[in-house]
Amino acid sequence: MSITLSKAKEIIAAAEKKAVQIGQPMNIAVVDAGGNLIAHVRMDGAWLGSIDISIKKAFTSRAFDITTKDLGENAQPGQQFYGIHASNDGKIMIFAGGIPLKKDGTVVGAIGVSGGSGVQDHSVAEAGASAF
Repeated sequence: MSITLSKAKEIIAAAEKKAVQIGQPMNIAVVDAGGNLIAHVRMDGAWLGSIDISIKKAFTSRAFDITTKDLGENAQPGQQFYGIHASNDGKIMIFAGGIPLKKDGTVVGAIGVSGGSGVQDHSVAEAGASAF
């Protein structure tokens, strides 16, 4: 199964709704099963620097089929994935906001969100993922 542009827009709309509810403008990206960008939105007032981060969070989540929150916890000094952020030519983000999108137990894409705290980014990504 592939994530269509139409479905990516639904995922982004759900994430945007949550971002509005919490009062934090966000960058929201959706990638397909290959980690390729399908759609991205930068909400009015969202940080420019978070454009790249949101896309990389989505890529990271798909590349390793794990939330970036969980990957980040396992990428700290002394943990099993310490140093992973230096792989893939700097495309790996190890802080909250990336969530794999699954269909029938198979990862078919991911959402990446950036623009607030880690808790905010993750909650907005969860809202988007729930629309899938």
